[in-house]
Amino acid sequence: MKKFFMFLAVIGLTAISAQYAAAQDAEAASETTVAAAAETVDPFNAPAEEVPFHQALKTKFIEGGAGFMSLVIICLILGLALCIERILYLSLSKTNTKKLLAAIEEALQNGGVEAAKEVCRNTRGPVASIFYQGLLRMDQGIEVVEKTVVSYGSVQMSQMESGLSWISLFIAIAPSLGFLGTVIGMIQAFDAIQAAGDISVAGGMKVALITTVGGLIVAVILQIFYNYILSKIDGLTIDMEDASISLVDTLVKYQNK
Repeated sequence: MKKFFMFLAVIGLTAISAQYAAAQDAEAASETTVAAAAETVDPFNAPAEEVPFHQALKTKFIEGGAGFMSLVIICLILGLALCIERILYLSLSKTNTKKLLAAIEEALQNGGVEAAKEVCRNTRGPVASIFYQGLLRMDQGIEVVEKTVVSYGSVQMSQMESGLSWISLFIAIAPSLGFLGTVIGMIQAFDAIQAAGDISVAGGMKVALITTVGGLIVAVILQIFYNYILSKIDGLTIDMEDASISLVDTLVKYQNK
């Protein structure tokens, strides 16, 4: 429910910001019209004014249609929120496996299995959780420990990959919304041609294509984050597999003492 309300709040803020940007753009356009009527500028000697980046971005946003561009921006905001959450989660899940294995081996020698469990409980990350589940079943034999480590490793993998399906959904939806806005914009442009008999469609097609550009930019940004998250998951998976093998070897040595 908290995530749902958060999404609703983001959507509301995006809609309000879009309306505010539209109002600002209309006000700026009216001021420009008044200034142009008040004075005559020589088109050959007039200096080229540099438009600030945020103003140009806002203008393109309004030109592309506040409806579809708002949906594209919502995909970007929600996708980036999920990406940041996954990156933070995976960064906190990183564990120094060599140090952890050395601490567990020392705990086994000095305090036995209970001391090793305590070390795992005081260590964050999926590797420590897998080790703890294996040590819980130490009294059932090494084979059971090994099966437990493998099974719980799959559970940790699923937790690390949580939310990736939503990110891939936004990667697919953003350009689709852009294409949909383009098609609708071109239909409206041709309807205007049919009604007015004017064949100048450059302006209408430009506005229609802005939504496609916006959707593709959002998809590219989210795709970069998505691949980065996958690379972090792959690295954590390799660490978990190597550490699990080392844990089993350590427990075999401890049991044979």
